[in-house]
Amino acid sequence: MVLVSLLFMAPVTAIAQSSRDAPPYETQVMRVSEILGALHFLRPLCGADDIPDWRTQMEDFLDAETIDGPRRRRFVERFNQGYRGFASVYQSCSPSARIAMEQYILEGQELIRNVASRYGR
Repeated sequence: MVLVSLLFMAPVTAIAQSSRDAPPYETQVMRVSEILGALHFLRPLCGADDIPDWRTQMEDFLDAETIDGPRRRRFVERFNQGYRGFASVYQSCSPSARIAMEQYILEGQELIRNVASRYGR
């Protein structure tokens, strides 16, 4: 799917790190995790049948980006925070849910593009 590849596919390998220290782009990739959680809730709610789904994309992201258990847990917590934030508000797809979804996709693309262009190899 185009959305998934634009948000995720190419930059993931560019931002992987081998250092145990948090990279300088940690804040940005944590935000991407939260966005993925939100999209994992919103996209199916609004009828999207993304393949692979956003949780699978998050798992691929974790495999590429995280090094240690505590850092991995922080990413998962942010993903869950994004998911729960919308699950507590929306029970059906509404115009505001669609707007939020579109804005999150744009924000995620921008974050990944910035991190990849600045820190990619």
